[in-house]
Amino acid sequence: MQKIRKGDTVVVTTGRDKGKRGEVVRVQDATLIVAGINQVKRNVRPNPMKNEVGGIVAKDAAISAANVAIYNASTQKADSVAIKTLDGGRKQRVFKSTGLPV
Repeated sequence: MQKIRKGDTVVVTTGRDKGKRGEVVRVQDATLIVAGINQVKRNVRPNPMKNEVGGIVAKDAAISAANVAIYNASTQKADSVAIKTLDGGRKQRVFKSTGLPV
């Protein structure tokens, strides 16, 4: 079970975007794409078949999962996640500081 999933709100802990929050758009192995975080500029060619205009486009680059922490809304801080096994054998993600489910 992954500790950070698509749709989670995360806080960047290191790097030039330290302290920023964003929602996870995509998870790829040990890297994440977070909306509005780690943006890079790319030169894009126009594509009339897709109605795309060329130019310089800002796009979200991947960030390592080790450089983010999940955001705990109840404490308003970054928190770590533990995996707890329930009675029926089902697994559930919980915050380590409060024990509440993610």
